[in-house]
Amino acid sequence: MKLAVLLGDPPPYRGPRRHGSAARLLWAGVALVTALASGCSSSRELGEIKTQLAEIRLEVLKLQKQAPSKDEIAALDASVAGRVDEILRSQTETRADVDRLAVRVGQLEDKLDDTLFRLQQLYQQIVATNQELQELRNAAEAARASVSSSRRQPVNPTDPQAVYAAAYNDYLQGNFDLAILGFRRYVESFDATELTDNAAYWIGECFYRQGKYQQALDQFDDVLTRYQTSDRTASALLKKGYSYLQLGQRAQGVVQLQSVYCGHAGTDEAALAGQRLQELGIDVDC
Repeated sequence: MKLAVLLGDPPPYRGPRRHGSAARLLWAGVALVTALASGCSSSRELGEIKTQLAEIRLEVLKLQKQAPSKDEIAALDASVAGRVDEILRSQTETRADVDRLAVRVGQLEDKLDDTLFRLQQLYQQIVATNQELQELRNAAEAARASVSSSRRQPVNPTDPQAVYAAAYNDYLQGNFDLAILGFRRYVESFDATELTDNAAYWIGECFYRQGKYQQALDQFDDVLTRYQTSDRTASALLKKGYSYLQLGQRAQGVVQLQSVYCGHAGTDEAALAGQRLQELGIDVDC
């Protein structure tokens, strides 16, 4: 029996090369089996073989239909190639952007270096200017002290009015160290005049103006101890309270201010003490 009678012509090839090779091998094997069967089998066995071969043929056709065609493979290749080109273009553009960014960063670094250099120069100029200003201030202060010293008239140490006036003039001009020396000279030389307690009080004021609050506190306390009937008592108490507050001793400062407010009502010092207590948030009930 011929092979063409049993199976017919093999179907045309439509799939990949590997499927075509398998099909040809399959058909060759089938042809061989058929040839052998034609010589040694009964008609019943031959029919069974033909049925099995027909089933095999259907399976081969199914495999060929499932395999991708040449057009599909070509389309897939084109799609992959397009995607690769797109990726390559994207990489090229990204590389170009990175290069441009690197150039920009380099430019900014150059500008930053230039700015830092200019700032350093400016800082040096400021330092130099401050030094010059300080030198000018020192020179002006020295000149002012020299002029003040040259204009100062010799003070007669035996004249209490002259000694007191000179010390008080130094206080008004802010020459606190000279004023302290003058007032101390007055207290030591003229300890029984009407201005002795005033001179002692102004020593405390000089310390207070200099920010020497502990020395000011001690001096005001000395005034209150030594000159109990002085008309400077209220002022000494007020400034003693201020000194305590400046030293951070709030409780002691409040006690002194309350003493002024309640014990010297109607005076300017009492009004100032009341104002300060109000600023501290303290209500006074005398």
